[in-house]
Amino acid sequence: MTTSALRTLVIETATAACSVALIDDGTVVAARHQIVGRGHAEKLLPMIAALPGGGRADALLVDCGPGSFTGIRVGIAAARALALGWQTTLAGYSSLSLLALAHLRDNPALPGLAVIIEGGHGEVFMQVFDAQPFAAVHDPASLTPAAALAALGARRAIGSGVPRLALIDDGIDAGADGADALPRAADAVLLPPRFAALAPIPFYGRAPDAKPMTPA
Repeated sequence: MTTSALRTLVIETATAACSVALIDDGTVVAARHQIVGRGHAEKLLPMIAALPGGGRADALLVDCGPGSFTGIRVGIAAARALALGWQTTLAGYSSLSLLALAHLRDNPALPGLAVIIEGGHGEVFMQVFDAQPFAAVHDPASLTPAAALAALGARRAIGSGVPRLALIDDGIDAGADGADALPRAADAVLLPPRFAALAPIPFYGRAPDAKPMTPA
């Protein structure tokens, strides 16, 4: 994250987890994390209110996706409303980079990894990262499990989409609990500045299912 001493409220609702954190100058002051599956809209505001000072912060940071269509919209809508009401700055980050950084922190010997999470319509979202220096090898992509498996190679894979690939090849290296990895707002302290400066707009990772009608 940025090295400024501003207090930042981080909002994470893009996956099955609902998670918030207050961060001061690289230190997590308080955090809440719950695996909810659905129902982020009901859980999020009470979780923020339970933080010190009701979660009031000088800046806001929100997960823009990819992930759950509804979860992403809930988080960004709440972040926009709070930023407007508190007259604060608002920026975004990606669920995939947050997951990658947390796993690389806990496994410093890894040269890199692939983050693979549930997508929709039988597909998964996938992005590959290098560890030193931390960098995204390519943009996030929505792929069939077979295509993701082909692109994975010998890399470690983490995230909620790993079990889909394991149905094809049960020899996938997911590390300890890698398939259960979900993003935590408190891990936003790991984000390099450019990974915490995305436009706060939804990134769904795939084209919309509904298409406009072709004029007659």
